[in-house]
Amino acid sequence: MLSVAILAASVGTAGADPALDNPTAALDRLAELSRESEQTTEALHNAQIDLDSKLSVQHDAEARNAGDRALLDAAKATIAQFQPAVDRLTAVNYQGGRVNRLFAVMVSDSPQQLIDQMSTLSVISAETSAQVKQFTDASDRAATAAEASQRSADDARTATEEAKSISDDLQRKQSDLQVQIEEVTKAFDALTASEREALAGTPFPPGVDLGALLANLPAGSNAGAVEAGLTQVGKPYAWGATGPDGYDCSGLMVWAYRQIGKTLPRSSQAQAAGGTPVPKSELQPGDLVLYYDDASHVGMYIGNGNIVHASTYGVPVKVAPMDAYPFYGARRY
Repeated sequence: MLSVAILAASVGTAGADPALDNPTAALDRLAELSRESEQTTEALHNAQIDLDSKLSVQHDAEARNAGDRALLDAAKATIAQFQPAVDRLTAVNYQGGRVNRLFAVMVSDSPQQLIDQMSTLSVISAETSAQVKQFTDASDRAATAAEASQRSADDARTATEEAKSISDDLQRKQSDLQVQIEEVTKAFDALTASEREALAGTPFPPGVDLGALLANLPAGSNAGAVEAGLTQVGKPYAWGATGPDGYDCSGLMVWAYRQIGKTLPRSSQAQAAGGTPVPKSELQPGDLVLYYDDASHVGMYIGNGNIVHASTYGVPVKVAPMDAYPFYGARRY
């Protein structure tokens, strides 16, 4: 956003619309409204990032829950398969039945019958033991799966509720932004031609030449992002845009870095949280420079104390002095 002091000095009072008190007041009002809309725009991008993250968590939790339910169903099926055998064994023991070799001896009338009884009971004992073990293992698996299913269902429900809350907040921000955009465009339409010219300013600060900028770029992985950003000088500011026809501040950074195969977060706040922190004294071309105490504006350092950025409505993408705005921090990607 252009400095109001610079605007006031450059516009003066000549050519002012008689309907306005003075051009400085009109530009002041536009600057205030534009600043608010920029903050809302970046907050909107940030909310969308949060929503995407929560939806991903929700999807993962639902997928885990589906897997847990499948394990629980499989364990229940195994339990059902061996339940009759366990029930029979339980009934025999409850009724005083015996399934051991002593009982076989007691009820056998001959040696051959004893052998037959012993053989049969050995088979029954082995089968019953295996069935009971499988039944017990399945019961343990079912209990574990039931606990996991409950946890993943709770996680999915929590993630869904959080996503819904963020989505509602996102919709509120979108509504707020639409109101603010209407106010900004109305204030801009009220400006005189000279005021609009002063607002737009020049593409480069005095003494800064595009050819010299490009020629003096140091070799490095992010030099291509600087070159890409500079090719967009003169493109209009557009809320929520990532080019190539228009940009908001973070959108220009996203587009420029995309040209060298790097993906940046969508909001200025997320860009401020990523990458590697860089001291102001060690900035290199391609570093992102964040502004204001909420990191709601961002530009790209291009060298010699200048940035390229999309500043505000009515001001094309341009090169500006880095220190024209309150410094928040810098990041290298």
